[in-house]
Amino acid sequence: MITLSLVGIGSGNPDHLTRQAVQRLEAADVILLPRKGAEKTDLADLRRMIATEILSNAPTIIEFDYPVRDADTLKYLDGVNTWHDALAGIWQSLITDHVATDGHVALMVWGDPSLYDSTLRIADRLLARGLDLKVDVIPGITSLQMLTAAHAIPLNTLGAPVVITTGRQLRDNGWPENADTVAVMLDGECSFSHLDPNGIKIWWGAYVGMPQQLLIAGDLSVISADIIEARAKARAESGWIMDIYLLRK
Repeated sequence: MITLSLVGIGSGNPDHLTRQAVQRLEAADVILLPRKGAEKTDLADLRRMIATEILSNAPTIIEFDYPVRDADTLKYLDGVNTWHDALAGIWQSLITDHVATDGHVALMVWGDPSLYDSTLRIADRLLARGLDLKVDVIPGITSLQMLTAAHAIPLNTLGAPVVITTGRQLRDNGWPENADTVAVMLDGECSFSHLDPNGIKIWWGAYVGMPQQLLIAGDLSVISADIIEARAKARAESGWIMDIYLLRK
């Protein structure tokens, strides 16, 4: 049986790798390393640096090009499922070609594999295709933890729940019912601008935990335009951006 380790590597700072993550990566025979195009070479470079400079026992590195999701698919989930099928096919081919039947393969996953990440769903597709596989998950520090730490704030108010959602959901459905704190991930369109900003505070961060980290916080009615401008500038300079924010009434 092949062991597939999905290893959370945090939000981009190598210092946030856990000892367990390092040990599991060093134990692998092969690490699959995705390339996500010219705009995101920094992300592949960081994974390469972890593999070659941090691991004392560097496994074989197999790089592959990440397929692009068709954003023009009429139904969002149909497009995502087609994309995940394509990824599963790539993984299956690479594992079959490069990993022994009792071998160990690993992937480095941004943040944590369980929080708004699809690697576990893709692994499920491999199991459904009959691949003899044991899936092993190593947790990592999430961007949400990094955001609250960077702003030195608690995630929740006293005894109150938190809703974790996406920019798409915030745009389409508005403020989640019965929530006073909302964490928003996967938002490429500054969806907070679709809300009535009165009475809402925002804590925003981009590249959290990385050297180019950006942080802005305050009343949404006052700083919304500042965040939009800072985000556009950062993306133009870097060619890519990863950001996250917390909203609180």
